[in-house]
Amino acid sequence: MVLSRDGSASLFAASAGGTLRLAGYLLLSVALMMLDHHDDWLPRVRSATALAVEPAWRLAGAPARWLSDIRENLAAQSSLRSENRELRDALLLANVRIARMQALVRQNDQLKRLLDAADSLRMQGQLARVIDIDLDPYRRRLVLNRGARQGVQVGQAVVDAHGVMGQVIEVLPNTAVVLLVTDPSSALPVIDARSGVRAVAYGSGSGDLLSLPDLPINADIKVGDRLLTSGLGGRFPAGFPAATIVTIVADRSGNYLRAAARPAARLDRSDQVLLLRDLAEPMGPPAPVIDAGPPSSLIGPAPAGVGNASTPRAARNGARR
Repeated sequence: MVLSRDGSASLFAASAGGTLRLAGYLLLSVALMMLDHHDDWLPRVRSATALAVEPAWRLAGAPARWLSDIRENLAAQSSLRSENRELRDALLLANVRIARMQALVRQNDQLKRLLDAADSLRMQGQLARVIDIDLDPYRRRLVLNRGARQGVQVGQAVVDAHGVMGQVIEVLPNTAVVLLVTDPSSALPVIDARSGVRAVAYGSGSGDLLSLPDLPINADIKVGDRLLTSGLGGRFPAGFPAATIVTIVADRSGNYLRAAARPAARLDRSDQVLLLRDLAEPMGPPAPVIDAGPPSSLIGPAPAGVGNASTPRAARNGARR
């Protein structure tokens, strides 16, 4: 070691030692590069070093990857929830549209049957829609969306696509109340389509059935017979389906039969009905027929021996005398 005048170590000596170490590192580096160039063994060392360091590198980068995966999963779940919500809304809307289309198809079918029934009987009527029902357990009535302003009158018969429903008993400016055939105060003249037996079907008031009381014990009526309107009374047109016999029993005395019938009309389901016009029968004899042709003053006297068709027989006999 080289000492200075004050006894401290020389800086040159320290610099000389560092320079020697640097020179040794440079020589070692050059030697390694030459060996790598000739023998190609450093890549194997780097590969082994990378294999040993890779677990630590992956472990160090794992939190960042986990956070990225969590963010992607949360975004995907949010997107899926939003998409599922949109699909559920679209499915609900599609179901509503399908139900509406089915309702329109049923409504069109009912209207077609109503119009076909009116055309087959050569009758005129007015379409109406059911807008309310009477929930009283002892009454069977409906409210229609047609009234006096639309020409509805008390007593008009009401039918649906399957049969007679009832008659109008009250008319307001824009609505009308219908008394159904099952109401206790209803009476419907009917005829058995098979045997021609006439009867009156009354509303039972309990359930959707018609009652035919006090039938003759020998009446030709069977379960399953179809009852049609007879037209008696002039209120209901003849030939409309009224009901079907479901039960027949004898009363306690054994002298009469009591029958129950199920109405042909869909009283609890039909929402489109047809108001028929009053079909009262004309009263009195038919009007006289007026002969057509020119007046008798223009024809002149009839030839001899030929009687005038319009001259009474007594006058012709007197002329011959």
